[in-house]
Amino acid sequence: MASLQKIRRKSLLYKSKVAFADFCINHVEGCSHGCRYPCYAMMMKKRCGVISSYEDWCRPKIVENAPELLERELSRYQGRIKSVHLCFSTDPFMFGYDEIGQLSLRLMRRLNSENIPCTVLTKGVYPGEITLDEGMCRNEFGITLVSLDEGFRREYEPNATRFEERINSLRYLHEKGLKTWVSMEPYPTPNIIRQDLLKILEAVSFADEIIFGRLNYSPRTRAFPHPEVFYKDQAKAVVSFCKRNNISYYIKDGTLT
Repeated sequence: MASLQKIRRKSLLYKSKVAFADFCINHVEGCSHGCRYPCYAMMMKKRCGVISSYEDWCRPKIVENAPELLERELSRYQGRIKSVHLCFSTDPFMFGYDEIGQLSLRLMRRLNSENIPCTVLTKGVYPGEITLDEGMCRNEFGITLVSLDEGFRREYEPNATRFEERINSLRYLHEKGLKTWVSMEPYPTPNIIRQDLLKILEAVSFADEIIFGRLNYSPRTRAFPHPEVFYKDQAKAVVSFCKRNNISYYIKDGTLT
């Protein structure tokens, strides 16, 4: 893997507007996973002129002064941070980039030392060293999983970790006593892929929480007849499955409309 380009920023922590996240950190610019749903983060960065192309987005740049920024902003927000999410516009454990994963762990440990828990979401694999760190027990570790079909992954998440590897990585953390969750978003309509939602749910039935959301910004979703009916039925199936298996659940805003 080529060495990462370094960038510097003036700020790191920002207040989130998402229901399950208080503050957020995005300590990398871009994401090598190259998701083609399309990726909302990539579209926004391109619209704002931060990146020039899909290829530019797929060459991640690490924020080298992230630890220094975190120290400064912890003092600024002292006592006001309930939790921190990693990440909304990049992947904290990006497949094939150990340097990114190590920086993520460093930032998480610093936040944990201030009794601030983290929620984490990845399409990569969690490093085994997480389970050796006592402070990590406050955090919640998640994976994105919207299918079990590797053909679908190669088309829509071309450079992300295989689905089975993600599930196994999350199951390992769960078996070590850490809290785990699954983001089933953006879930595709049947004109993109025909699949059995219950099979996907069964594959992650060990998780503590499941979040479900629709696929937005895709012409193929808009072309599907009555997507609101489809997502309503799928959301009901998620809720029913979670209730039967004593799993917490959250249906993302906009999924049912």
